[in-house]
Amino acid sequence: MEIEYRRLTENDLDTFIEMRINQLREEGAKEEIDLVPALQDYYRRHMSDGTFVSWLACDGDKIIGTSGMSFVEKPPYFGCPSGKMGLLSSMFTNPNYRRKGIAKELLSRVVNDAKEYGCGTVQITASDMGVQLYTDFGFVHNGNFMQYKL
Repeated sequence: MEIEYRRLTENDLDTFIEMRINQLREEGAKEEIDLVPALQDYYRRHMSDGTFVSWLACDGDKIIGTSGMSFVEKPPYFGCPSGKMGLLSSMFTNPNYRRKGIAKELLSRVVNDAKEYGCGTVQITASDMGVQLYTDFGFVHNGNFMQYKL
């Protein structure tokens, strides 16, 4: 099995979005709406302005792993003087390919992209399954993270 890694292109979006929705389902999300149009719009806009990047893992023509990094900017703070942050998302590996180091490779590629973009930190809301991967990579819990739904 020869896994190849390449960047996401617009031609891959339908499959990428399908895998993103599978990931959300696997994490237990409730599907109240058709998310496809909103995802299409988001990825097209942010890929074109360079604020979303993704690496894919492929086995031949088949995409078997995805990653994503959105770049956002906040007022600079001591923990992140650039104010630039990476928001990690879309980390998903086809169940038949798990535990082979694919997610770790995808993660290191998008984290490197965040570094090159000038990000001082990368954040993720990890699924239960992903916690071990991120902990092993060096992510630490931020106990004060809170969210307010609008």
